Amino acid sequence: MKIALSRIHYPVRTLGPGARIGIWFQGCSIRCPGCVSMDTWVEGQHVTTLDEVKKGLLPFLASDGVTISGGEPFDQPEALLALLRWLRDVHSGDLFVYSGYTYEALQQHLAAFNGLIDAVMTDPFRQDVDQTLALRGSDNQRLFFLTERGRQRFAPFERQRNEKDNALDIMFDDHTGEIFFAGIPARDDLKRLAAQLEGGGHRLTMTADKRTAS
Repeated sequence: MKIALSRIHYPVRTLGPGARIGIWFQGCSIRCPGCVSMDTWVEGQHVTTLDEVKKGLLPFLASDGVTISGGEPFDQPEALLALLRWLRDVHSGDLFVYSGYTYEALQQHLAAFNGLIDAVMTDPFRQDVDQTLALRGSDNQRLFFLTERGRQRFAPFERQRNEKDNALDIMFDDHTGEIFFAGIPARDDLKRLAAQLEGGGHRLTMTADKRTAS
């Protein structure tokens, strides 16, 4: 089975409890204005096979959980379902998925994924909505517990954002020299970082979408 992934990283400590595997799908049909991961939008890139992904994940299966984001994971529902089925068989941690679709729009998919996803964060990122809640880019996003394990693991994140949430994981690509950040940056944090780096004489490009919500 084919699957398009932007990247995989371990450990990620900013997208759920514990040391987690982070999996970013490639391709997004939602394309929220202001998204910080515009590089994950284009479809047809970074296509591989599910078997290759499994091989890449094997060293990390003792992790506390898996967070799947993107891009938009539910734009590849068959690949997402196959990946989650395999993870449920071989991994004892929780499985957490971010989606830009509403919970209501996902009902058909979630029925087919019954028991495979422990918790899901739904709804598109919105620049015109405040960001005061944990694990969210904007407060319209909703966290749903789909299993009892999901409730136990993610109920502590139904709270206001605090100083501990102002953290990002840093990932380095040894082949391209690119640096990736994982986590939920506070509003305009990446712009401030870019300004500081450019002020120090560095040249950089960023994947954040510069559009504003209409």
